[in-house]
Amino acid sequence: MESVNLSSTPVDYIPILIQLGVAIGFGVLTIIGTHLIGPKVRTENKLGAFESGIQVVGNARQPFSIKYFLVAILFVIFDVEVIFMYPWAVNFREFGVQGLIEMFIFMGLLLLGFIYVIKKKALDWD
Repeated sequence: MESVNLSSTPVDYIPILIQLGVAIGFGVLTIIGTHLIGPKVRTENKLGAFESGIQVVGNARQPFSIKYFLVAILFVIFDVEVIFMYPWAVNFREFGVQGLIEMFIFMGLLLLGFIYVIKKKALDWD
């Protein structure tokens, strides 16, 4: 039987540090590059508020319906739930029948939550 060495050394973390350095470097260089290369023309029209091609009318502090936030939160919740399916999809053959049953339970609970949201009319804009 083979023995598996599970100990790690600082050298094992070099690829992670390189990837982290590249990601931070890309972000910093992109921000600095767009600031240096980007157009510098500052007109009143360019600095004015712009909303979907429509001239802004009224106060920006006007309250609006809570439905917007509710739909956004529901989107995030269901989106995060879908993310949990990726590890299962990658390893589904290793999980066997038990893993398939567990995923059906998970999907059923997700569907039950979605039906609850629809019954409560949380996604209706009216």
